[in-house]
Amino acid sequence: MKPGKSLKKKSKNSNNHTVSYTIIIPARYASTRLPGKPLLEINGKPLLQHVYEASVKTSAKEVCIATDDERVANAVKKFGGNAIMTSDQHESGTDRLAEAVTKLELDSNEIVVNVQGDEFGLPARLIEQVASGLRDHAAASVATLCEPILTSEDYQNPNIVKVVRDQQGMALYFSRAAIPASRDQRLPSEVFRHLGLYAYRAGYLAEFSQLPACSLELSEALEQLRVLHHGEQIFVDIASESGGIGIDTEEDLELARSL
Repeated sequence: MKPGKSLKKKSKNSNNHTVSYTIIIPARYASTRLPGKPLLEINGKPLLQHVYEASVKTSAKEVCIATDDERVANAVKKFGGNAIMTSDQHESGTDRLAEAVTKLELDSNEIVVNVQGDEFGLPARLIEQVASGLRDHAAASVATLCEPILTSEDYQNPNIVKVVRDQQGMALYFSRAAIPASRDQRLPSEVFRHLGLYAYRAGYLAEFSQLPACSLELSEALEQLRVLHHGEQIFVDIASESGGIGIDTEEDLELARSL
């Protein structure tokens, strides 16, 4: 049995078509804003355990956590999860994901869902949705999700990543700026925030990790722009329900604890 292997059934979407996929949760201990973030407790459990428990509610055939720190690996073992040790030299969670895929010896066509280790309260249904989105769009190398922005404050907030899609749901651009721009400064009738949940094919992950960062990616600090820069497509589905809370600050942590 491969590292992190668990016996789980294939998932089914609303059309009763099976979709086979693997979940990998990258978890880095050394967060600059919240050191030790994966192990910070929310209601008596580490944040990472909450993310893992949401993931195993899906029908993914395998769920594992990729980390570079023994403290995280030990915590995962304690709550019954599967951990894969990866290099501490990775610059992004996607690079860590690519190494984990290699260690798991996944087929190049296997769908891999990247569930970020700081997404508290992420519904299992959204994980299923993003995996099905990639399965159903062969032209896309990556699939992800978005949800409507409802306030001008969120529209103007550079910490909220916006995405513009074409009529087939393929991403045209991602930005921290307010896009699409509004000439009269009002909230556009259709504007979406990006949810940081991704599905990839294992073979493309290996390819992506070898591509150099592009100027747009460095300017916006958005890794997904590397995909678009190199001519690949990203399918962006509208989330079927609200996402979780990304834990990046002490305020986020306290909000999650209050819930």
